Amino acid sequence: MTWSKRLFDLFFATLLVVILGPILLGLLLWLLWKEGRPVFYVAERMRGADQPFQLWKLRTMRVVEADAGVSGGDKAARITPTGAWLRSKRLDEFPQLWNIIKGDLSFVGPRPPLREYVERYPEIYKEVLRSRPGVTGLASITYHRHEAALLARCATPEETDAVYSRICVPAKARLDLIYQRHQNMCYDFDLVFQTIGNLFRRNR
Repeated sequence: MTWSKRLFDLFFATLLVVILGPILLGLLLWLLWKEGRPVFYVAERMRGADQPFQLWKLRTMRVVEADAGVSGGDKAARITPTGAWLRSKRLDEFPQLWNIIKGDLSFVGPRPPLREYVERYPEIYKEVLRSRPGVTGLASITYHRHEAALLARCATPEETDAVYSRICVPAKARLDLIYQRHQNMCYDFDLVFQTIGNLFRRNR
């Protein structure tokens, strides 16, 4: 990560914490009232082959004793009505501002993968994770809806894993590597504004 990209992340993450702090506090109180504890979902993700970190989100699913793998149709019944609303507006990702400030994430980059996929596909993620993982990115913008539609049709964890491994991992990796080859601050601004634009279009 370049110093200019890191300064960009720190400046805007801090600014957003100040501006959006009251909104986040309101969301936490609302989520606590509607769903109870815990209000945060904290899970391991990877920013390098041997660099795990704890990714923070607002909780959008009912808690179960054992939870593993990516979310597909097999987990759809666990998404709460409150969680579905938070996800539709990506408000569940507000706490990732803390991950950005800590340096785990950038605003723009590949989405941070689960350890099991990094270990299963080391050659792919060796290349992809040369970029700091991000909250949004080229793959998130252009492939998210298609990935969600594919995984929504999966009825079991095994089917979800098979579809994600066979189709989604290589497709997103190709897009992440395109971003990596062309990354600059202007491109990052463009992807951030595309993300914001997509959120407004989605909420119409």
